[in-house]
Amino acid sequence: MLQRLITVALNAYREAVRARVLLGLVGVAFVVAFYSLVVGAFTLNDAPRVVADLGCMAMSVFSIAVAILIGATALHRELEQKTILPLLARPIRRSEYLAGKYLGTMLVVAVFVMAEGGVVLMMSAAMAGRSIGLVLGLGFGLVVALVLAAWLVPRLRTFGPIPWAAIVLVVGIILCAVAPTERSMILASAALTLFEVAIIAAIATFFSSFSTPFLSALLTVWMVLIGRSADAMTRMPAKAFGQLIHDIFAVMSTVVPNLHVYVPARTLLTGEAADANLLSYVAMAFVQSLAWSVGLLAVAAFIFRRRDFT
Repeated sequence: MLQRLITVALNAYREAVRARVLLGLVGVAFVVAFYSLVVGAFTLNDAPRVVADLGCMAMSVFSIAVAILIGATALHRELEQKTILPLLARPIRRSEYLAGKYLGTMLVVAVFVMAEGGVVLMMSAAMAGRSIGLVLGLGFGLVVALVLAAWLVPRLRTFGPIPWAAIVLVVGIILCAVAPTERSMILASAALTLFEVAIIAAIATFFSSFSTPFLSALLTVWMVLIGRSADAMTRMPAKAFGQLIHDIFAVMSTVVPNLHVYVPARTLLTGEAADANLLSYVAMAFVQSLAWSVGLLAVAAFIFRRRDFT
């Protein structure tokens, strides 16, 4: 079973990284992250904070966009091209195929989060006093190494970014030792972004198991907006909006994953909040993410097993 899951996941990853739309989206994400340097340059003593905040915001927004784009289209592409039929004729369950597609989506997002997080860490390190020449030299060297590896070994054009993104993240962590507060904030934000995207990708996979790509993406975006507003919806005053609207919002905030958990206050991410422990918070966020993801995938697999492809 594990071998079948890995095979489907790697195949889904291969298909995703070859999509031009995805590459363009990732390119825009890095441009937005680099733009934070321009904004930070106009601040006095808060440049590392500005770069970290804007970089984490870009990482969160574009990770969600990547998850929705892949999750809503991966299954439909296979169904439209009829490539799923010979696959399912082999000894593989539909639930395993669906889970493999989901894991492939998460692998793409994980690579993006590691690379983006590493870049933001390096930029924050440069703003905090680390030698700009050292940061630029290491960054340029990593890019050149990836290009050369892809040129010399064609297979690395697809799977090379996986270890490369991990190396970028490690280099960023080391360089950002001069700004421990910003490093804690970026790493915690990257982890929470990955946990949030795990739920969003599961939602997109659930909708795509029975719907079209456009409708799946639209419904997923709607769920994300509700999930991000869950805390505010529970506090809607009945006197201002009416008891019916208040009850509807309360029910919606209960049945939809509370994604506001994954965008907490900056003081918590930096470990400065006196009444909260960052590691415990991240651990609880992971448990919640795992529970929602497994539950959504189980329902999606149940629907997908009963879907007629003929």
